[in-house]
Amino acid sequence: MGLKFLLAFVCLWVLSSFLSLHASSDGLVRISLKKKKFDLDSLTVARNAAKHDIRLRNNGIYRDLGDSEVDIVSLKNYLGAQYFGEIGIGKSCEITYGSGAISGFFSEDNVLVGDLVVKDQVFIEATREGSPSFVLAKFDGILGLGFQEISVENVAPVWYNMVDQGLVSEKVFSFWLNRNPEDTIGGEIVFGGVDPNHYKGKHTYVPVTSKGYWQFEMGDFFVGNQSTGLCASGCAAIADSGTSLLTGPTAVVAQINHAIGAEGVVSMECKEVVAQYGDLILEMLIAQNQLRANETQEQILNYINQLCDRLPSPMGESTVDCDQISNLPNVAFTIGGRTFSLSPEQYILKVGEGDAAVCLSGFTAFDIPPPRGPLWILGDVFMSAYHTVFDYDNLKIGFAEAA
Repeated sequence: MGLKFLLAFVCLWVLSSFLSLHASSDGLVRISLKKKKFDLDSLTVARNAAKHDIRLRNNGIYRDLGDSEVDIVSLKNYLGAQYFGEIGIGKSCEITYGSGAISGFFSEDNVLVGDLVVKDQVFIEATREGSPSFVLAKFDGILGLGFQEISVENVAPVWYNMVDQGLVSEKVFSFWLNRNPEDTIGGEIVFGGVDPNHYKGKHTYVPVTSKGYWQFEMGDFFVGNQSTGLCASGCAAIADSGTSLLTGPTAVVAQINHAIGAEGVVSMECKEVVAQYGDLILEMLIAQNQLRANETQEQILNYINQLCDRLPSPMGESTVDCDQISNLPNVAFTIGGRTFSLSPEQYILKVGEGDAAVCLSGFTAFDIPPPRGPLWILGDVFMSAYHTVFDYDNLKIGFAEAA
């Protein structure tokens, strides 16, 4: 049957549909992430899903968490934009989700998550995926960890069945995302508990305000030490590992990017063309008698640069001067009465090396319409800085400084 699926940015989409399996002696199953440097293509991939055939190999690291029944899925990191892990489902199955709609049919089979077997799991086998634009994706399918309230056809998610079948002792799962590009392990998902090696101090918990996504209320937003007042009366936000960046309403994100000196990628490229070919452009305009006599070269080029500023970036990307990163302000979110700060090194993503490097703002505009929106999405940029606990039993979300 034809089915419509939500995009990866509105749910916790993290796991591949084919798993290499590994378990530790403490009963925990870990799924690790590979890490590669971020590039512009990966930004597009991060917003969408893609079909890409790949055999995944496990790079798990095992730590002793005691005798608790915990299942750990290690994650791989692709370009800082995709965190994916390995599971097993059926015998020979390919599932690809992209932007917009997919076509497929429901199937039922056992799913292997680490060394846990989730029995009789209903899933979708995709027969047609509408968007061809995400061929760089490193995952083969999507495992949603949102609430059943937004599941297609109200199918019970894998996590629900893990709980109902008594496969985990605690109704909690947690994420650790590692942004260090030199490390082999890109992160871990722990099902059924929390790994104390992944965080420092104590978690700050806030209640889930709406079951669908893992939604909570966020307070004021700061640039430097200055309140923006943007969420002083409260904003709805979700924590989502399937979103690479930090997203929010267009008008608000535009203010934030302006405050940190970011400009649209297309605007930047336009200005680079003007800087390189400005004289040639002027000669062509003069040859076509398109210039007024009282206009100076400087006035003309300034006007062209102003036109560059008006050009939109199709995917909403904005850039900053890589040489100015150390001079940029910290940004901070207020959650549960606590301030969660991000340094410019944490919210800026560097693409490329040397003179060819481009530095992307971690803030991008994305408008989610009512009734689910408007929403802020605290994606991997935030979750890599703050270890995140999803407490299904008590319907709350916790954040602590990542270790």
